[in-house]
Amino acid sequence: MASTSRGRAQDRAKVAGGQDHEVRYEAKKESVSKETVKKAVKSAGNSRKKVEAEIGRH
Repeated sequence: MASTSRGRAQDRAKVAGGQDHEVRYEAKKESVSKETVKKAVKSAGNSRKKVEAEIGRH
């Protein structure tokens, strides 16, 4: 697992809905809007797999 400049572990299996760059990345990857990603994070939680599954359902 990679670490940040502050020495914290990064968890790439999660989507931080409050981080614009992560929402933008996921939106571009799934070809959906940023709002769709934010709604998916809110309803499914921040697990990347669950968010992608939620986006795929719509």
